[in-house]
Amino acid sequence: MQVVKKIFFSLVVLWIAILFFMPKQMLYYKLEEVLAKNDIKINEKRVEEGLFSFKVYDSKIFVKGIELASVKEINFFTLLFYTKINIKDLELDSSLQNMAPTQIDTSSVTHALWNPVNININAEGPFGGVVGTAALMNRTLRLDFNETNQIQMLKANLKQDEKGWFYETTF
Repeated sequence: MQVVKKIFFSLVVLWIAILFFMPKQMLYYKLEEVLAKNDIKINEKRVEEGLFSFKVYDSKIFVKGIELASVKEINFFTLLFYTKINIKDLELDSSLQNMAPTQIDTSSVTHALWNPVNININAEGPFGGVVGTAALMNRTLRLDFNETNQIQMLKANLKQDEKGWFYETTF
């Protein structure tokens, strides 16, 4: 029994050490490098590293040199087996108002080891709430709109079923 306790304790200490010494800032800059290959650039004013998290403040997102969005705060949180990205105050360029809501108050993207083929998406804004899933194996994205406040501009891109309005695409 003592050996099992020592092994369990060693694994917990190793896990905490990996999280503590993980180069979160370097991983973020590697993400920026990968996005830059697709002509997506993120310009941030300030970054802050925590024990389990990494925060980016006042970001501007450019695609092919054109500013498409600004974000007040992005929070990356990881426990290695569970990762969550919270985005606060996302504002899209007004030229995209026919394709997507221009204001998203909060959104979160979650990935967990116990469900590795799906990424869960939640968002809230003036349009109401959105719950969705990105299925990595099927390469599909489905977003269900639970409330129908101010989505008239999106209805051309949405479909309707017995649950309500939804958006579905492949990537």
